Amino acid sequence: MSNGWSWYVITLVALNLAGCVWLLWWTGKRRPGDPGPEDTSHWWDGDLTEYNKPLPRWWLNLFYLTIVFAIGYLIYYPGLGAWAGSGGWTSARAHDVDKATGDARIAATFAPYAQRPLEELAKDADALRLGQSIFANNCAACHGSDARGARGFPDLTDSIWHWGGKPEDVLTSVMNGRQAVMPALAAALGGDSQIDATVAYVRSLSGQAADATQVAAGATHFSGLCAACHGADGKGNVLMGAPDLTDAYWLYGGDAATIRETLLKGRNGNMPAHAALLGPARARVVAAWVYSRSTGKTP
Repeated sequence: MSNGWSWYVITLVALNLAGCVWLLWWTGKRRPGDPGPEDTSHWWDGDLTEYNKPLPRWWLNLFYLTIVFAIGYLIYYPGLGAWAGSGGWTSARAHDVDKATGDARIAATFAPYAQRPLEELAKDADALRLGQSIFANNCAACHGSDARGARGFPDLTDSIWHWGGKPEDVLTSVMNGRQAVMPALAAALGGDSQIDATVAYVRSLSGQAADATQVAAGATHFSGLCAACHGADGKGNVLMGAPDLTDAYWLYGGDAATIRETLLKGRNGNMPAHAALLGPARARVVAAWVYSRSTGKTP
């Protein structure tokens, strides 16, 4: 803050305090000829009198004490422009102290779970309770409060895992995140007939009805462009996050229009890394909770 603005703020504060003192003094002062403390000299209809009950002196003195307290507060804490305050208090320092206290409390809470295997934590009621709370605060925005996901966000309660469903795979996803890229293949496939044929073949892999002639033509395109990630049999590759195209699960939708959109424009799914945000212990606990939600793993 520049000196000019600093003195501007100090002047405003001083004027406000002085104004409060003057107002209390002026309104509490009695002048010659004033009515008695309880009189107003207001009458109606000859016999109706308005009375006044001024604040007692001790009450007015409390207002003065409040002003004295405000002056002391502004001397001890920063509030007068660029004045840092005699107490050396700063919001940043107070934040750091509170954060350190909170971090220590969190570390103590999660320390018992830091080195335990995920399979064991997935059967621990206390660990699961904590994991569910962490999930609700950090993961539910994308995967839903029930972990069943949405379009473009995986369902974590089934047995389908694009990056692997082993405990260490789940923990890696939480800690390091995942980046899935399905490139746009419009230019590589060529015209509409090639795209339609590839769509038909992809749909046929999961048992959906498709034109046999198009399926045969699409198989050639698939083997030349798609098999590198999804495998020659279309069962995917967990090392690349390439989904299995032979099951009934579709992250973005399995109808012809959606598959066509995927081929034309590609997909870009990102699971952010949470290692820095959660730390190893909390990441392990929430990974155990996610692992426990998957089919056949709930204790």
